[in-house]
Amino acid sequence: MRAAFVKMHGAGNDFAVFDERREPLGLTPALAAALADRHRGIGCDQVISIERSARADAYMRIRNADGSEAGACGNATRCVAALLAGEDRRQRLTIETISGLLPTEILGGGLLRVDMGPPALLWNEIPLARRLDTLALPPTDGWPAAPAVVSMGNPHATFFVPDAEVAEAAAIGPRVERDPLFPERVNVGFASLLGPNRLRLRVWERGAGLTRACGSGACAAVVNACRLGLAGRRVDVVMDGGTLAIEWRADGHVLMTGPALIAFRGEIDFDTYPR
Repeated sequence: MRAAFVKMHGAGNDFAVFDERREPLGLTPALAAALADRHRGIGCDQVISIERSARADAYMRIRNADGSEAGACGNATRCVAALLAGEDRRQRLTIETISGLLPTEILGGGLLRVDMGPPALLWNEIPLARRLDTLALPPTDGWPAAPAVVSMGNPHATFFVPDAEVAEAAAIGPRVERDPLFPERVNVGFASLLGPNRLRLRVWERGAGLTRACGSGACAAVVNACRLGLAGRRVDVVMDGGTLAIEWRADGHVLMTGPALIAFRGEIDFDTYPR
């Protein structure tokens, strides 16, 4: 079976987007992992399915590069919203995920703003395996610092380090991701301050590895920086693929503004991949 897809990215965080609103395509975890392979498949950080929703403009299913399912993805939300807005020029849309509803606004100039909702700050909401201070987990051998943790629809641990550029993200990230302290695994951010309202961030995503950008990771880094008194509530987060503007509003909601771009459109034959 041949299926059409759109290759998109938000600040370099890239996706293969499939439209399943008319009929299911049979995207299994194994097939998603094969399609995400950068040598034998389309190549992407996540495979995205747009499905019908009774509660929103569409339901977005997010599968990581290893086939596992993610709860929320701000960069993918902007990409899906941009595709839907292109159908009938809507300026406001709501995308449903397994983590809840994500209202999105088309701002113009290639930018979109997503309301990622309020962060989950309690240890059992993130979740952690046991009750701990979510602003400073206990020091662990091999970790560069005591991370702050939060959930933005996905669990995130943020290490604030002197220089994110030289942090050993590829070595430390997978160890932290699968630490028993995180029963659902965790996304791992390495952040450093560039100014009072500017952060440098690199993210090891659970199930995907190092990515050029992570929208929920950027939100988590700003929330954690603000909680620790390191930054204000409006921060530009600089990642390898671009910059996202994050605002943690007084009402608790976190807004993320950034681009959503189409790289190319194509078709792929599912029958050549494992299911």
